[in-house]
Amino acid sequence: MMITKIFTPAETKQAAKEIQLGELVAFPTETVYGLGADATNEQAVKRVYLAKGRPSDNPLIVTVSSPEMAADYIADYGEFGHKLIKEFWPGPLTLIFKIKPGSLSPVVTGGLKTAAFRMPANETTRKMIAEAGVPIVGPSANSSGKPSPTTAQHVFHDMEGKIAGILDDGPTQLGVESTIVDLSTAEPAILRPGGITPDQVAHALGQSVDASQHKVGANETPKAPGMKYKHYAPAAQVLIVHANDWEQALNWASQQNEKVGVMALSETLAGDLPANVLSYDMGNDLQTATHRLFDGLRYFDNEEPVNWILACAFAEDGLGAAYMNRLKKAAGDTFFEKKS
Repeated sequence: MMITKIFTPAETKQAAKEIQLGELVAFPTETVYGLGADATNEQAVKRVYLAKGRPSDNPLIVTVSSPEMAADYIADYGEFGHKLIKEFWPGPLTLIFKIKPGSLSPVVTGGLKTAAFRMPANETTRKMIAEAGVPIVGPSANSSGKPSPTTAQHVFHDMEGKIAGILDDGPTQLGVESTIVDLSTAEPAILRPGGITPDQVAHALGQSVDASQHKVGANETPKAPGMKYKHYAPAAQVLIVHANDWEQALNWASQQNEKVGVMALSETLAGDLPANVLSYDMGNDLQTATHRLFDGLRYFDNEEPVNWILACAFAEDGLGAAYMNRLKKAAGDTFFEKKS
């Protein structure tokens, strides 16, 4: 079995060398940890799919250290691209462009004539990519379908022995993946909500933006990750709980003959909880809850395994749209049903 090395921020040259050799190295961003391989090395990219157990028609994000690196592959940034890059790069925004013919392997693009590009805010990762001298693919560094990793330890749990190394720069800040905006069509559209909200995108573009295109059909090839396949799911069944339903939800939990996990705000957990409830504190607000979402799902997967998880809901606007997008996928759109 391969030994998975942990690289410190001072060892970006060593991590970059592994990328140049065609190896896989997980890397930190402000959102989640990604799984990196040379995007121009088709065999290395294929190993990413194998390591994750990822469907081959699920395209990969190309992660770059600068807009200039991305320009080698993009046919035309266009007016919208220039505006969004100026406003949000580096940062948690992924942009889909038409690419120059033959510039990237179909293994990267899922066979499409477009590709998604991102320039993360994490300086350690940008330094590694610049030292490698090539863009890297950057899907989340977890087993496909499982909660995304927000710490190097999460990555190690899923990828030990499968990848050459992990560049450890501590926990991520945002906790959910980047917003994805499709700029390959006449009108921009948000294909995945994230830390950059639709209102922020619209303000930067000076016009409205379609934020409804989050899913594709069973026979379609998705333009972006997270649109087609089940994502972020722990082993337990997740039930989403609206704020007004917690009393009944906790009463339901108390009647189960097994332990039940609860991911809720601090105020919900402040009272007396049923003896069989294991709690994970999501903090006091949406921002903290978003940051802790994947860690909470992994907590009940890896540290305190349960068969049921009750998780708090938020209104689906602003950052709440990104939070609920991930939580609904983790739960299979299943809500706790309040009994009349």
